[in-house]
Amino acid sequence: MQRVFAIALLTWKAAFRFRLFIVVAVLLLASVVGLPILIKDDGTARGFTQILLTYTLTTITALLGLSTLWLACGTLARDIEECQIQMVAVKPISRWQIWLGKWLGIMTLNAALLAIAGASVFFLLQWRSTKLSAAEQGILRNEVLVARASARPPTFAKELAAETDAQLKKLLEERKVAPGTLDEKLLRQQINEQFKSELQLVAPNSASRPWQVNLGLARHFLKGQPLFLRIKFNTAETSPSGTFQVGCRVGVPRKTELWKTETFMSLAPDTFHEFVLPPNLFDEDGVMTITFGNPNNTPLLFPLEDGVEVLYREGGFGLNFTRGLGIIFCWMALLTTIGLSAASFLSFPVAAFASLAALLMAFSTGTLASAVEDGTIMGQDEETGIAGRSPVDEVAIPMFKLALKVIGLAKNFSPIDALSTGRSITWSELGLAVVQIIVLLGGILAVVGVWSFSRRELALPQNQS
Repeated sequence: MQRVFAIALLTWKAAFRFRLFIVVAVLLLASVVGLPILIKDDGTARGFTQILLTYTLTTITALLGLSTLWLACGTLARDIEECQIQMVAVKPISRWQIWLGKWLGIMTLNAALLAIAGASVFFLLQWRSTKLSAAEQGILRNEVLVARASARPPTFAKELAAETDAQLKKLLEERKVAPGTLDEKLLRQQINEQFKSELQLVAPNSASRPWQVNLGLARHFLKGQPLFLRIKFNTAETSPSGTFQVGCRVGVPRKTELWKTETFMSLAPDTFHEFVLPPNLFDEDGVMTITFGNPNNTPLLFPLEDGVEVLYREGGFGLNFTRGLGIIFCWMALLTTIGLSAASFLSFPVAAFASLAALLMAFSTGTLASAVEDGTIMGQDEETGIAGRSPVDEVAIPMFKLALKVIGLAKNFSPIDALSTGRSITWSELGLAVVQIIVLLGGILAVVGVWSFSRRELALPQNQS
């Protein structure tokens, strides 16, 4: 490892020689200090803190990501193009050790820069929170600067899929429809939505509907602790005021403690609303029963995915923030591997272009997912609403599906959203990020990069390389 560390040290020296470390550090600190001045918020401490976390961490990730790609592509490709790598390759050191040393050098640079930027954000938040009133500080400590886990009602995904398949089969048999004459995919979706609506709707005119949330093992340490109820509903109609009346009761009479709204609340649809709940509203099995009343003339729909959610404190903000930075660090490791792998067999401009193209594809998953859902890259005809077909789809759609699965391994983690909303980032999530992003994706790319670099002829004239 002494040889690997020597290459890593040379990478550090190159970063300081080109002023990269200093420039990126200054930009990161400027973004942390400058963004709070430019940010426009809703006037509350919670809103400002959430926006501050989102903007600063997003900016830090973007700056570090671009600098990582540039350095990873440049440090290897330029050394090859300028024939400096030949002075190292003739020494008793393997090609894989050179490659690994470059990777380790860039990652230690990222670790130092991320630590500086992360510490700046953390202490800025702590300092600003001390300037607030006791009430506002309490809100921040309970809703933003905290690690909160969540529990939701069951989604009944398997049951819905089974009922949908059975109903679809029954309809096709009753109508004696030949295969291919109907859009079975669209019909299946309509049947599924119909079944889902029965589980999501609260009927109008003073009807009510209960939801049950199982807190699981968390019930053992939540006794005597306040909880938070987060809800969102949709409606098919609008109201002159833009809001609808909603009643809420939590608990079961003579079985648990009870909490209910004294009057109907006036809430806006398509918006998350959060309420503080008193302790001990769940039964001995940890099941919390939440009942909503609907006095309106239109039904209210609480989505199964995020319509009803119970939040509870699981840990402090400091450790949660550190785990969030750990996931961002995993992203930097993958970008470092992409840049070095591209530079292992491409020139610097081409390697940088290819790396940025891969990064752009990762941000275009919405377009890829839309094409996969439609089954074609042609899109839908505006007049008929029917998707076109192309011979290219036979190759493009399977490639898009594979790309979405690969990109999803790294993109399914969302530390910035979790931190800005006070959600818990568990050790298991961080461990899964390390395995999927660094070990799996990064490992495959690293093998390709080391193999390409080992087979590359370094002594060729530049006009033949």
